[in-house]
Amino acid sequence: MRFILFLVLFLLGGSVVYSQTLPEYFERKSLTKSDSLQSVFSTVASDGVIEADNYFPGPGDRFLIVISGLEETVHQIEVNHEGQIYIPRVGGIDVNKKSLTRLKNEIRDAINRNYKNVTIFISLNNLRRIKVYVGGDVSKPGSYILFANSRLSDLIYQTGILPTTSIRSVKITHREGEGKIYDCLTFFRLNDRAQNPYLQEGDFIFFDKVTSIVNVNGAVKFPGTYELKAGESMDELIELCGGLLPEARVDSIELISFEEDKTTQFSRLFSYNHILSTKIILSNKDRLIIRTIPKYLEEDIVTIEGYVRYPGPYKIKEGVTTLSQIIEEAGGLLPDASLIDATLRRDIGVIENDPEFERLKLIPRVDMTDDEYDYFKSKSRQRKGRVVVDFVKLFKDKDQAEDIILSRDDKINFPKKKDYIVLIGQVVNPGNVEYNPAYTIDDYIRLAGGLGWRALEKDIRLVRGTTGEWVEMDDVEKIFPGDIIWIPEDPPPPRFWDVFETSLNILGQIATVVAATVAVIVSVR
Repeated sequence: MRFILFLVLFLLGGSVVYSQTLPEYFERKSLTKSDSLQSVFSTVASDGVIEADNYFPGPGDRFLIVISGLEETVHQIEVNHEGQIYIPRVGGIDVNKKSLTRLKNEIRDAINRNYKNVTIFISLNNLRRIKVYVGGDVSKPGSYILFANSRLSDLIYQTGILPTTSIRSVKITHREGEGKIYDCLTFFRLNDRAQNPYLQEGDFIFFDKVTSIVNVNGAVKFPGTYELKAGESMDELIELCGGLLPEARVDSIELISFEEDKTTQFSRLFSYNHILSTKIILSNKDRLIIRTIPKYLEEDIVTIEGYVRYPGPYKIKEGVTTLSQIIEEAGGLLPDASLIDATLRRDIGVIENDPEFERLKLIPRVDMTDDEYDYFKSKSRQRKGRVVVDFVKLFKDKDQAEDIILSRDDKINFPKKKDYIVLIGQVVNPGNVEYNPAYTIDDYIRLAGGLGWRALEKDIRLVRGTTGEWVEMDDVEKIFPGDIIWIPEDPPPPRFWDVFETSLNILGQIATVVAATVAVIVSVR
């Protein structure tokens, strides 16, 4: 039993360690994703124009050859299975191992030896299909039928790239035994077409497994974990990552490597100019860190919205500019601006997720303790990022204690004054009623037509428009614009037939119990 437990823990631990050594960047996500539509298009879609210097015709390719002189002669000629073509009155021409450019030149020379003063047009009119073979660390090894102008990038989507597959070390071996390693990522990133060759008949494409990686963190366009090629240097890797961002610190790029014992790490700092002028070769599990310039292009801007004379973004001096100063710079408040409902939000440092609150949202009220329910209500009313400021004291009473210092990205909002009270629930005419500071709750209910016939008069509540706080009617000392008066509904009594049916069920159960009891007593006697 202990052995089995040890084996499971060993395998789980090994998988965790191994998963941390896998390459991760955005091109791999599309390659490892199963996409049948991409696979279908990859079998037929390739370059619209063939690169004549890199395409090698073979059996099945068809040429259109037009010889124009006193008469025009048109030939549709297909390369035979021995790799030859025959042109009437010209003769046979060997096609094997010749690029399309070289073959066209040989055809022209051969025609010119047999014709005088003619114009020659030669075109590859129809592409053959080729068979290639795929092996290595892929989920779909085997043979593939492709068009002859297919490149390595056309095949890679079909083979089933695995998380462990290296796309930076793809070996293509021709039938003659010549092999070469290609880096697909260099083609995808840098458009190095030499790393995306045409495939040839009988090619064997081997996808190796990732054995060496390097991590790139910080101010590059494409940070991530990459397969490391043998002999790859820091400048080459930075170029592959899209280059440095403008905010990168070019004077202290850090390279963390392992000592020869492969257990101890050490760190070195390089300037970017030194990296460009010196080939610094990388090793397995190296980590390249490009840090950013502190506060690079960091704007000290606050935003003012609502009823100010000139709303919009404003520059502040961090640690100096106050709330009243920035409002004065914005032209001051408009007459309709609400000081009661004004807000100042500061999202920097706000905790996005509260695990306790998320837990309580999943628990029914009856299963909560009183403390949990109080916490749940408080968090529900909380407005994230809101800074406590009494705008009335600051702008009306000139209380400088409320004149807080602003921080970048603060958002200040002065909504329009609410000159009404909201009545909801069991009143005759629910809605907004014009605010009057002398009115009480009873006055507002009277203006709304009075209570509805199902109103629970003893449970009337006032909800503060600014905080969401619930206040019992007897505890309300003052009503403010925007407050909400809620009159709950007395739930209707149960229907007669429901009561009657329930009563019959209860009586039936009692009768059953009585009958059973009598039967037991009789049987005992």
